[in-house]
Amino acid sequence: MIKLIRCLWAMLLTPLFLSCTSTTGNYRQVDVAAPFPMESVREFVFPKRDFCITDYGAVADTARDNTQAIAATIEACHQAGGGRVVVPCGMWQTGPIHLRNNVNLYLADGATLRFSDNPEHYLPAVMTSWEGMECYNYSPLIYAYECENIAITGSGTLQPRMDTWKTWFGRPEPHMEALKQLYTMASTDVPVERRQMAVGENHLRPHLIHLNRCKNVLLDGFKIRESPFWTVHLYMCDGGIVRNLDVKAHGHNNDGIDLEMSRNFLVEECRFDQGDDAVVIKAGRNRDAWRLNMPCENIVIRNCTIQKGHTLLGIGSEISGGIRNVYMHDCVAPADVHRLFFIKTNHRRGAFVENIHMENIKTGSALSVMEIDTDVLYQWRKLVPTYEKRITRIAGIHLNNIHCSEAKKIYELKGDERLPVKGVELKNIHVDCVADSTNVVKHVEELLVENVTYGRVDETILPELNRYITNK
Repeated sequence: MIKLIRCLWAMLLTPLFLSCTSTTGNYRQVDVAAPFPMESVREFVFPKRDFCITDYGAVADTARDNTQAIAATIEACHQAGGGRVVVPCGMWQTGPIHLRNNVNLYLADGATLRFSDNPEHYLPAVMTSWEGMECYNYSPLIYAYECENIAITGSGTLQPRMDTWKTWFGRPEPHMEALKQLYTMASTDVPVERRQMAVGENHLRPHLIHLNRCKNVLLDGFKIRESPFWTVHLYMCDGGIVRNLDVKAHGHNNDGIDLEMSRNFLVEECRFDQGDDAVVIKAGRNRDAWRLNMPCENIVIRNCTIQKGHTLLGIGSEISGGIRNVYMHDCVAPADVHRLFFIKTNHRRGAFVENIHMENIKTGSALSVMEIDTDVLYQWRKLVPTYEKRITRIAGIHLNNIHCSEAKKIYELKGDERLPVKGVELKNIHVDCVADSTNVVKHVEELLVENVTYGRVDETILPELNRYITNK
């Protein structure tokens, strides 16, 4: 009966696997094909008004700080009802940029925003989050809070200076003590406004782009070259499109894009070259996320290239608001990734991961094609105590039509015996060469393995694959 229902559902969805666009009012409605019901994504049609930053005092190719000139341009655009804030060709020195409603920050061809790495320039602190815990921290380099109809477009470049941030990549004792302090505050319901982290030697690095509680987001066409922390962070956002980005950031914690407690997003035609995970779906950490009670859902990622990254698609480990309805398809990773698909959680997270789909993927080398690990704690295992145990429910995980050139194992599924993983389908997966023909399955119910094959076993590739393993 279950298989019959799935077949009927697939038949109903088949005609939908073409996206189409229509215009209603000030929005284009983009219909997105997915193996689950999903609303159209709205793309705001910005008014045809341009506000050039040079008209408000910005000067290119000098040491001049253009932060105030860019802010004045954004304010003028916002007050006029919206349009484009144009950054012309040239190198523009700046500090943080805060977007407003109905503003499209347009980076012209040859334009580069060169962000300061002086932490003092990113004060006063703003409401943000650090690895799933809300706090007040240094302003992200580009920031928006509770904004609607915002965009960054054009073919220009975001390029932060990195000298200071690189010295913050390490985890010295003051930084670890700050993490313990934030974790304790989040675990004991200390109000967010009292979690002031941009002090002393805490050194919690800012995001490059952090859009917080925003609606109708468009990120299209620009390049990113390096980032202090997570690169593109869409936090508690409702609706948006991320397309045609060229992202390269190889510093510490340089995820490509993190969608956290956000819904109804399309990510397409992007290129990611990362020092950490490429595409990540998150939902907050522990009690903070239980308080917010907002799942991450209805996310489609398609036609992307992952040049390098720890994980092609990562789920977690910040997962406590719940994650459902995620579909990645027709993506390639021509070189290597640590794992193609990695669901990671632990006994502190709770919530759920359900209805996740990955199909039509081609990649080079990987440690594993599919991995589920319910005991991922990194440095937190010994750093802070477990305040409350909640086990994550994982169900409805689907992989289909995957080709990988080399892998240590094809799949490694490690559920929690207190709440086993349920309903994993691995279909039409082929690895040309594996280093270990033994796959791991613990505490998994309703596992379907169909046409999962490998060409040969070659243990000589194991040392090369093992070099991908890194500790966070």
